[in-house]
Amino acid sequence: MTPAGARRARRRHPWIYRSDILVLPDALENGAIVRVVDPAGRALGRAEWSRESLISLRFVRWEDVPVDEEFWAARLEAALARRERAGMSGPARRIVFGEADEWPGLIVDQYGDCLSVQTLTPAADRWAAAWTRLLVERLAPRSVVARNDVSVRRLEGLEMANHVWYGEAPEPFAVKIGDRAFRVDLMHGQKTGAFLDQQENYRAAARWVEGAERALDAFAGEGGFALHMAPHVGRVDAIESSEDAAARGRANAAAAGAENVTWTVANVFDRLHELDAADERFGAIVLDPPAFAKNKKSLPGARRGYKEINLRAIKCLEPDGVLITCSCSYHMSREMLFDLVVEAAGDAGRTVELLEMRAQAPDHPILLNVPETEYLKCLVLRAR
Repeated sequence: MTPAGARRARRRHPWIYRSDILVLPDALENGAIVRVVDPAGRALGRAEWSRESLISLRFVRWEDVPVDEEFWAARLEAALARRERAGMSGPARRIVFGEADEWPGLIVDQYGDCLSVQTLTPAADRWAAAWTRLLVERLAPRSVVARNDVSVRRLEGLEMANHVWYGEAPEPFAVKIGDRAFRVDLMHGQKTGAFLDQQENYRAAARWVEGAERALDAFAGEGGFALHMAPHVGRVDAIESSEDAAARGRANAAAAGAENVTWTVANVFDRLHELDAADERFGAIVLDPPAFAKNKKSLPGARRGYKEINLRAIKCLEPDGVLITCSCSYHMSREMLFDLVVEAAGDAGRTVELLEMRAQAPDHPILLNVPETEYLKCLVLRAR
């Protein structure tokens, strides 16, 4: 490994790129756990080897000790203990969050008595059977579903497919996410079945919008923010571009008895423009768009998109209205989000007051050594 790669490893960042490897093995099996040394031959730890990815090594442990099932069992206990200390006991929670739990290539989400798993690296695929045994022995789920239909697997040369690794394929069922029940489909639903990283932000939104006569949930998905705001406001207008997601959102609202939530299927950019042109005003607005910046190259266009929706939202807010604006783009930093919101507010002739800065729920840990583990930004603002 190059000196630069060794420095990165000593700062406890687990990723080593192809350009930082001095000697590339010829016959090493894809996904093997290897011993890594610095240019002087000093051991740095053990890491997963990936033949296809530009991230060639992902450190699993920083000790020069072999990796076995006993090691993984201890790592699972540590991940579970981390959630318990954070007050994240379920029924819906993320149990393993890849590098944030020092478990590269593995995502494990719990939905009631079922687990939804993603293995995202060759090493994760190799260990999948052993990890499934550990999960079943420790948590006794009725089903373990592999949601390996994510495009990131292509970068590793892996196939995209969904499987049932334990039990039977679960039919869609209701589970509490945040403070409301949502119907999840682990085999075909969004992500691993639903979005879990906004749970604490749903609750915060419910507090901040209390008493608003009219609220707007843009990019509403299946109703996470809308259903949490509904008991606290007079009316919620939910905008979602996907008819399927909106249909699930309507069903969730009906099951919750949230009769004050109305749904519009539309392009959110266009709909916000229409609402502004029609002089429609809201006491609270939530913006929770998908990741506009998938990589650094897309950042300029993503920034324009984020600014546009924030500008339109601020224009549609009543005086002293609350804006909850989110970005799940890792490449869109918190500072960038601040700047574009200030620009949008200036263009709208408004002053914005920061009420609260939030991030992903604590079952999605953030490691300062690994900046990539922080991706979700959530600002609670008041537009004067």
